[in-house]
Amino acid sequence: MTKATFPAASILGYPRIGPNRELKKALEAHWAARTDEATLHAAARELQNANLARLTGLGLAADDASLPGDFAYYDQVLDATVALSALPARFADLADANGAIDTAASFVLARGDESRAPLEMTKWFDTNYHYLVPEIGEATPVKANAAALVESFAAHAAQGNTIRPTLVGPISYLLLAKPEDGAPAGSDPLSRIDEVVAAYGEILAALAAAGAPWVQLDEPALVTDRGAALAVPGALAETVYTQLAAATARPALLVGLGYGTAGDPARPGATQGLLARTGVEAVHADLVRGAVPTAEFLGDLAGSTLVAGIVDSRNIWRNDLAASLGTLASLRTEVEKAGGTLAVGTATSLQHVPHDVAQEANLPAHLPEWLAFANQKVAEVLTLAKGLAEGESAIAAELSAAESARAHRAGFAGTTVAAVRERLANLTTADFSRSDAATRKAAQETALALPPLPTTTIGSFPQTTQVRTARAAHKAGTLDDAAYEGFLKEEIQRVVELQERLGLDVLVHGEAERNDMVQYFAENFDGFSETENGWVQSYGSRATRPSILWGDVSRPAAFTVPWISHAASLTNKPLKGMLTGPVTILAWSFIRDDQPLATSANQVALALRDEIADLQASGIGIIQVDEPALRELLPLRATDQAKYLGWSVDSFRLATSGAADATQIHTHLCYSEFGEIIEAIDALDADVTSIEAARSRMEVTADLTEFGYSRGIGPGVYDIHSPRVPSTAEVAELIDIALASLDPKSLWINPDCGLKTRGYAETEASLANLVEAAVAARATLGASV
Repeated sequence: MTKATFPAASILGYPRIGPNRELKKALEAHWAARTDEATLHAAARELQNANLARLTGLGLAADDASLPGDFAYYDQVLDATVALSALPARFADLADANGAIDTAASFVLARGDESRAPLEMTKWFDTNYHYLVPEIGEATPVKANAAALVESFAAHAAQGNTIRPTLVGPISYLLLAKPEDGAPAGSDPLSRIDEVVAAYGEILAALAAAGAPWVQLDEPALVTDRGAALAVPGALAETVYTQLAAATARPALLVGLGYGTAGDPARPGATQGLLARTGVEAVHADLVRGAVPTAEFLGDLAGSTLVAGIVDSRNIWRNDLAASLGTLASLRTEVEKAGGTLAVGTATSLQHVPHDVAQEANLPAHLPEWLAFANQKVAEVLTLAKGLAEGESAIAAELSAAESARAHRAGFAGTTVAAVRERLANLTTADFSRSDAATRKAAQETALALPPLPTTTIGSFPQTTQVRTARAAHKAGTLDDAAYEGFLKEEIQRVVELQERLGLDVLVHGEAERNDMVQYFAENFDGFSETENGWVQSYGSRATRPSILWGDVSRPAAFTVPWISHAASLTNKPLKGMLTGPVTILAWSFIRDDQPLATSANQVALALRDEIADLQASGIGIIQVDEPALRELLPLRATDQAKYLGWSVDSFRLATSGAADATQIHTHLCYSEFGEIIEAIDALDADVTSIEAARSRMEVTADLTEFGYSRGIGPGVYDIHSPRVPSTAEVAELIDIALASLDPKSLWINPDCGLKTRGYAETEASLANLVEAAVAARATLGASV
């Protein structure tokens, strides 16, 4: 086919949750049966139309495929599963007579139902977004199901908008999958690549017939070690894209390669050149987290377009336009020598940032000019494309404003605080270590006197409408401080009494005072600021509002102690103090990019160390420091991981090593490939670690056993990311699996994660079943523990 022209400026994707979380509200209303499917579709289409109108208003063209077509109701990987009709056997009845899967069926895959657990969920590369893991076995059906993609393209075309349908590429889809339950040992989803590629060919043909000029296939897995091995001459990436590009009835193809350097990091640009040689019309390169393609490999572009992802789509700082324009100008020279063209884009989809800085009316006065959310990043892409085409003089005002903002940020009071820097400089090796584990264990057994298989929860309890209403009223000034404090104390008492009634062994205060497990800490630390509308999708309808870490961090005063001490006064049972760890606070915030992450992590760790000291002084004997994001920031390449794990473990130990021997330090991790970081988990030196394990049916126990993990461990037995109530028998089965390989003297019984997003009816029923199963297991063990 004739080479198509890619637009000079484009983005790889746009936030789909909505500037006011419109998608979240529509989904949750539908799931609660307050609206029907037609109403859901209408709300989603209205949101998509508004997003496209916003993008064209910012300057992206409506008719040249500049507009991304990456909308998803729940998850882009789930949409690829739907497009392939790739249903695991337990969901086979969800397909229609033609094998197709509709929206309602996709929600069962995502959320489960009374009899079936949903697809497993895990982190999308090194981000806080979660995707639904495909389950591909030797007999899993694979059949093209392009209906939703075609309908979306046609509907937008009717409104005058030519979108670029977007789908996870076939290689990444299979690399992100897991073998279906029951598949033979050693099964590899990648063995189904021929059938998957054939189905993709049919999907592309259907989109071409509908009039789509371009389709975007995202292959971020090619930036991982395993994917990189497939992106060399003669390997799978070349074979797959040669086959896809050879079809005559297809749209032009853009291959997205975000989240790092694709292929061999020592050969930046080689993967882009390899893909261009297959005949695809455009290839992307992430210039923010990846290397800039070099002249040595650009000669392989052979007339294709290189889309330079130079605008950061995972953080919120304003682009250094002058530096970016210089990079682009040099790159264009080499690209044009190779006979290709250069376009300007984002490093990844903008799904990882909020919609618009203009929605933030209450940020500190110094911050807005430093920031760029999704809409501002679109403007930066367009500005850079204009500067590249017309020269610096054409964007002189924008260059000047960007440089002024950068200078203001660097010199602002609070960006660097002498007292914080001095405290870091005075740290010694002793500040990073506790007594040996055996000594601590003996002291804790004496102090706590817990039964075998102790039961607990991860920290948060459901945040009801009443809790959210009271918080909003307090923020608005219609509920005064005394009334709000009284309300929270009553809520804490209710949660404590519920746990005692259920028979849990170690209680929590429920975190009613906390809006979010990171934002709450950011609000009480210097160096952070919070947004009002900076929502970012985490999974499905779940959105988070990352705080902004802009300066040096310290803790002015104790802030968790009053609530946790109050809760402890209401019970004779042990009660955990609940803190969020330094790495997770960084991972779930927009962090400063002007100093090493290790420096920021240690600043946060010292602030937490002060809070732990005050909790301990108030009589709290168990303190949980959550690190669910420890695996999340792990670099995608093995060669980069040791350095990260070194400073991340050190920051946790810095936060916790001031605790006395008798103080039991817990931590919590979730949605991670734990086997990859088991040594780091052990090196945290926590006394007890709770981990997500229910959806994967205790897969993690094999890693723990192989490693010889000997610390306290609580593999989750209740999947809180689904509304299902697990039966006592289900929980008991998971406990039995854990007991088969783990030391019962070290085993704790707990849910996978916090209960904030669940309702009380399902929470009470689930925890009652958890306690019942644990008590029965305890009785069976008897004197053996």
